[in-house]
Amino acid sequence: MFFDFGALPADIRYKVLTSTVTPRPIAWVTTRREDGVVNAAPYSFFNVMGQDPPTLVLGLLRDPKRGFKDTAANILDSGEFVVNLVPERLAEAMNLTCMDAPPDVSELDVAGLEAAASVHVSAPRIAASPVAFECRSLTVLVTGPKQAIVVGRVLAAHVADEVVLDAARAYIDTPALNLIARMHGSGWYARSTDRFQLDRPTYAAWLAARGEIAG
Repeated sequence: MFFDFGALPADIRYKVLTSTVTPRPIAWVTTRREDGVVNAAPYSFFNVMGQDPPTLVLGLLRDPKRGFKDTAANILDSGEFVVNLVPERLAEAMNLTCMDAPPDVSELDVAGLEAAASVHVSAPRIAASPVAFECRSLTVLVTGPKQAIVVGRVLAAHVADEVVLDAARAYIDTPALNLIARMHGSGWYARSTDRFQLDRPTYAAWLAARGEIAG
């Protein structure tokens, strides 16, 4: 089946993208308005993009009624945000922060979540999240009407002590994070408990397996 995106309405394009690009990590983004209200919302158009400098990217879709969502508006105003990661134990709380709360209502209060102070940015992190990245916006690319891509520089990471195996070598017990990811359709998520490992091949080893020698 060929889907010509130029000839399709936005909702169909969205369904094709989100039904095929899975699983997607979830950025549970906290921001602060000028008046101090803390916004929290999950976004699955998200990933890390590099380590020198450390960068990550957020894709922020528009709200059909209000235009820029609170997260995008706050990042545009302050240039600061925190990306918190979502373990399965916080799935219900994360889901509560998806609601269409007014801009002057903090989703942290709605979900009964405690905020913890950040070091480099004014936006707080979610205290219960096992990983949180303090970020400052490097650039915001407006890709459509009230739709934006935010590239952020990671200023610091907060990682729960109990999953840090060796801080000096940054050995982290990743499976113990028990993070969830976004899947297809409305309300579907995936656990990260079914894993497999593949060793990265080398060209020399690949040639050797074929009885050849690299020139």
